[in-house]
Amino acid sequence: MNIILNRISAGREFSQILKTRRENKGKAKKLPSMITGLCEGALDAFLGAFITEECRDEPSLIIVQDEKSARHIAAALGAYGIHATVYPARDPVLYNMVASHEAEYDRVSALSEISEGNGVVVIATPDAAMQFTMPADKLRAGAFTLSVGDTVDMAELSRRLVDFGYVPCELVDGKGRFAVRGGIADIFSPQSELPLRIELFGDEVDRIGYFDIITQRWAENLRSAKIVPAREIIPDADARGRIESAIQRLIKKAKSDSVRSSLAGELTAVQSGAEILTAEKYLPLIYEKKECLLDYFGSERAVFIVESSGVSDRLRASLRHGEETAKQLLEEGVMPAGCGIFMKDEADLLTFAEKTGALIANAFLSQYSGRLWEIYSVHTRTTSFMTGNAEALCEDIESYTRAKYEIIIAAGSETEAANTRDILLDNGISCTFVPKADDITELTRGVPVITAFSGAGFEIVNSKFMLLSLGEGRAEQTRTRGVRRSKAKKTAKEKILSYADLTVGDYVVHDTHGIGKYMGLETIRDYTGVCHDHIKIQYSGTDVLYVRCEQIETVSKYIGAGTDEGAIKLSKLGGTEWGKTKARVKSEVKQMAKELIALYAERMRRPGFAFDPDDDMQREFESLFEYEETDGQLAAAEDIKRDMEKPVPMDRLLCGDVGFGKTEVALRAAFKAVAGGKQVAILVPTTILAMQHYQTIVSRMRGFPIKVSLLSRFKTHAEQEAAVRALRRGDIDIVVGTHRILSSDIQFRDLGLVIIDEEQRFGVAHKEKLKQMAKNVDVLTLTATPIPRTLNMAMNSIRDMSVLDEAPGDRMPVQTYVLEYDDLVINEAIRRELHRGGQVFYLHNRIDNIAGTAARLKKEFPDANIDIAHGRMEKEELADIWQSLVEGNTDILVCTTIIETGVDVPNANTLIIENADTMGLSQLHQIRGRVGRSARRAYAYFTYRQGKALSDISAKRLAAIRDFTEFGSGFKIALRDLEIRGAGDILGARQHGHMESVGYDMYLKILNEAVLEEQGTVIPKKTECTISVGRDAYIPESYISSVSQRIDMYKKIAAIENEADADDIADELLDRYGDMPQSVETLLSASLVRAMGSECGISQIDKRENTVVFYPEQPDFLILSQLSAAFPARITIMPSERTYFTFKIRRGETVFEIISNLLKKYIQIKSKKE
Repeated sequence: MNIILNRISAGREFSQILKTRRENKGKAKKLPSMITGLCEGALDAFLGAFITEECRDEPSLIIVQDEKSARHIAAALGAYGIHATVYPARDPVLYNMVASHEAEYDRVSALSEISEGNGVVVIATPDAAMQFTMPADKLRAGAFTLSVGDTVDMAELSRRLVDFGYVPCELVDGKGRFAVRGGIADIFSPQSELPLRIELFGDEVDRIGYFDIITQRWAENLRSAKIVPAREIIPDADARGRIESAIQRLIKKAKSDSVRSSLAGELTAVQSGAEILTAEKYLPLIYEKKECLLDYFGSERAVFIVESSGVSDRLRASLRHGEETAKQLLEEGVMPAGCGIFMKDEADLLTFAEKTGALIANAFLSQYSGRLWEIYSVHTRTTSFMTGNAEALCEDIESYTRAKYEIIIAAGSETEAANTRDILLDNGISCTFVPKADDITELTRGVPVITAFSGAGFEIVNSKFMLLSLGEGRAEQTRTRGVRRSKAKKTAKEKILSYADLTVGDYVVHDTHGIGKYMGLETIRDYTGVCHDHIKIQYSGTDVLYVRCEQIETVSKYIGAGTDEGAIKLSKLGGTEWGKTKARVKSEVKQMAKELIALYAERMRRPGFAFDPDDDMQREFESLFEYEETDGQLAAAEDIKRDMEKPVPMDRLLCGDVGFGKTEVALRAAFKAVAGGKQVAILVPTTILAMQHYQTIVSRMRGFPIKVSLLSRFKTHAEQEAAVRALRRGDIDIVVGTHRILSSDIQFRDLGLVIIDEEQRFGVAHKEKLKQMAKNVDVLTLTATPIPRTLNMAMNSIRDMSVLDEAPGDRMPVQTYVLEYDDLVINEAIRRELHRGGQVFYLHNRIDNIAGTAARLKKEFPDANIDIAHGRMEKEELADIWQSLVEGNTDILVCTTIIETGVDVPNANTLIIENADTMGLSQLHQIRGRVGRSARRAYAYFTYRQGKALSDISAKRLAAIRDFTEFGSGFKIALRDLEIRGAGDILGARQHGHMESVGYDMYLKILNEAVLEEQGTVIPKKTECTISVGRDAYIPESYISSVSQRIDMYKKIAAIENEADADDIADELLDRYGDMPQSVETLLSASLVRAMGSECGISQIDKRENTVVFYPEQPDFLILSQLSAAFPARITIMPSERTYFTFKIRRGETVFEIISNLLKKYIQIKSKKE
């Protein structure tokens, strides 16, 4: 057993508790026991020791008072190697609106593990634990196992999956979805980390395994796999009948047309067999058994209740809230009588505690309303957080060693452990480095320093045992299932979704012919009788172009402004305008590339300041960061600091999505600059963001001799003047401000670093002043705009970039709803947030009547403190309101989009946006980033006016947000907005206009070529090779039914460059779609030899009866003669105006085999010559 847990289990109280539990096992009547005196770290260790000793291989339950405690304990148990999962509360959807299901998937996964009897520790708040859910017998009936060799009817499998809440789709990209392609089924069950793929041979399961959700490729073989229901609330046919009758009765009694209309919509869903969005309010009609999480635990399972009074308070509050909601729904006439109870009550919890003999762990002896078997008391204390205080650490160790204490030091990383060991040895303290606590059996020589532990330290007074933690407070940042969730980094492999989401009517760009409209995929048989797939493109007038899918790389989806309004001008097929447009853009791009490369060269020649490598103070500052850094943050910080240590001025762009931790990375750079004796200027676009950054920096730099000042309109004239003088004297180390910093009266004594947040928000004049200000100093620019990989590559040699593409591990996805504006829903959302002590952003983007909105909300919530914020307010008033919000005094902030940039209020976790359909996707994404900035569940309501007929563009925006709701992907939500805006940010408005004229993909091709040309890189001219062998070469619809997936696969096949690529794609096709038809094998082989032919400079390859004809674009007769000698009597060279040579096919040879062998030889001869 882990040495820490061993010391806990050796305690007298622990042994007594264990003895009591074992004596009571099997008894019909049990009573809970209480243990008091456990501090935070000791509680974690106590739970870990008890579970390890008593119930490692069976489910156990821990009930805590809030979500933060649940995540903390899950992470702490994970540090002890114990599998723990948080069982979240389900957010009841009681009105017609689209909602995400992440919490439901986690709940079903936990219930499934419990029902299987796995050794999982489930941690839940009382409201989550007492909420009604799918009865255990229904879950077991809905779960099934598939094994290799089983007989499966694919139609029956599909029907069963739909019945249990799975959504059919073309491509599985999230939990609760499935796709069937012939004899292959992809299923993403809630309890799996990866989706499953089942392959049939006939009707028998031939292969089962996991596949990667990004590549869609096979990842791991399995012998069998269990599939559980995707949802908790799944009405069967009988339940739908009961709900239908109930709704019909409600419609008859409806008091208003709006209620009648709402109920009619629900009735349609019930009758059609569609998902019932409001199933929660009909739960008693769906499940006759009213069961919750507790019912999944038998009387012999281990149950813990942590801080019982807090648990009781939370449960009572949840019950009150449920009663109020039910009363409101019943009064409105939208819920049947008898359906107003959503969870079990406190009496049920007390009964459960007695039945299981629960162990109640309270820090102090407190009142418990039930009966107790025994009360135990232990004496533990929390030890001080030791990071960064070497002197105090050594003093404590020496003091406790003299008192005969056993001591363990726990570090969060090997680097931290090694530094600590060196400090102790330098101070004459004997210590040893041990990778894990599990490797220690007894404490012998020296103080052990262990790693991979991030929990709180503690002292057990009676046992004279002490754990000193160097990583306290970071445990919550690790994964709730024990270790951090390994998320696939979609942005690291990011591709522009130009093909996978191509639909009829979309604009496309052909390299040669320009902008047209994609009209679909058509299979055409040519004059020889051979079938090929073609992309049909409509051009100006009646012109139509059919592009063979083998040349799909010449076509890309048009990404640019005006696509939604139909404002794009189509090119004329065969006209000259497209060629002129491309030439004009290329000329401008070449000039821009020349200017940027010249700027880069000039910067490299300019003298800068080389900062020293990191010292102890820098390391101490970084170690005090209260969260666990992402890999991206660590890499970006290192890139920036290495740049600062060079003798040339830094110019680096730091890109990261909303909430990805750019500020912390920037502050590490700022600290390094100040430590090197330089001043730092942080320039931001808004006064609110300036204040936010100022407060963050003051808090983060506390304890270090660093002076920070704020320059913005929130400061009085006298305060600003004093700050200006202090800057000139060098008394201020870091100044944060708006464009005021660029004023002519601002002079720095010794400026070393300029940090610019959202540079694109500053005007041209401000940017010119910035250039002068930052001429010889390091510059770090921050942007929340995701930079596509392709543009990153194009610009990387011109401007250094770091990209943060991983969200902090503690962030919960924002529960997002899209709905018509409904007072009942919105008021309920606000009421719930205020009920849990949180704050609300209410975005009403019209200043002329924003006061009326605030007054309406005040009437609804008379006890709430409601403030208004918009950009036209006086600076003093805005500063006061902002301060009130940050301090938690404002309950509801009615505001405009002034909150869009950088506002960080962790306690504000409900966002309501009126008329969301009028905003851009990127803007909505930025604003949604204002909530969900803590470990608490956040909610966003995107509303549009009731009865409004949405335009196409608005519908697409809301559809995109709905997709994001289901399968959160931060960079995907605003693909078009962000890619176009992102490029504009970096390249400037003029280039942005050129990009619009040719489309995003074509612009990037031109940009890449221009940069390489300006750098002197010779771009070899590529020969386009066509091949005709008299065989069908296409992907039949019967093999891949989805048009978008066929196009995506054509794109991959067209990109084949070598045999390894061809083998890789063949494996993917077999993985995803099964055995390949002959036409697909031909397509793959043709694509491979086409690539080889292109490398040889051969433009055309044709099979004619028993010969193959090759047409070299520029014949090299020396190579051809050597090739002829390598294949005696088989090659005939035909010199003419268009020289070609033929190759005789012998009996038994396959056409692709001989073409491949000849081209390999051709490449070999050519490479020797070169």
